[in-house]
Amino acid sequence: MATFNRVILAGNLTRDPILRKTPNGVSVCDMRIAVSERFRNAAGELQERALFIDVVAWERNADNCAKYLLKGNSILVDGHLRQEEYKTQAGEQRSKVSVMAQNIQFLSAPNRDGAAPQTAAADPPPSPPIPNDDEEEAPF
Repeated sequence: MATFNRVILAGNLTRDPILRKTPNGVSVCDMRIAVSERFRNAAGELQERALFIDVVAWERNADNCAKYLLKGNSILVDGHLRQEEYKTQAGEQRSKVSVMAQNIQFLSAPNRDGAAPQTAAADPPPSPPIPNDDEEEAPF
């Protein structure tokens, strides 16, 4: 049986990103985004509900998110789902599903005034390539 685990979400950060380091010094950034879902109820009225999704970014993505993003910023996340199991302080077994981000696109203007918490220096996100006049136009 074939399986496929891929998710693409666009939403707004519900809090400032939290950057931490693993014991080996690898950057990990924890974020939560709100994604709106619109639907019609049984009476035909348009309803909106927010889904709150945990997102985890690693290495350079983590550093860039912590440096340039703030609560309320819009992002597009491309990644896969991972289920994590843990025990609460009371000893109860719990689990949660998070998105492990492979690519993150900043949809809001990045924060460049240094107001975001920083624990490591990071390069700004890459700029899109500048088209070459000699190249043929895209067919779409």
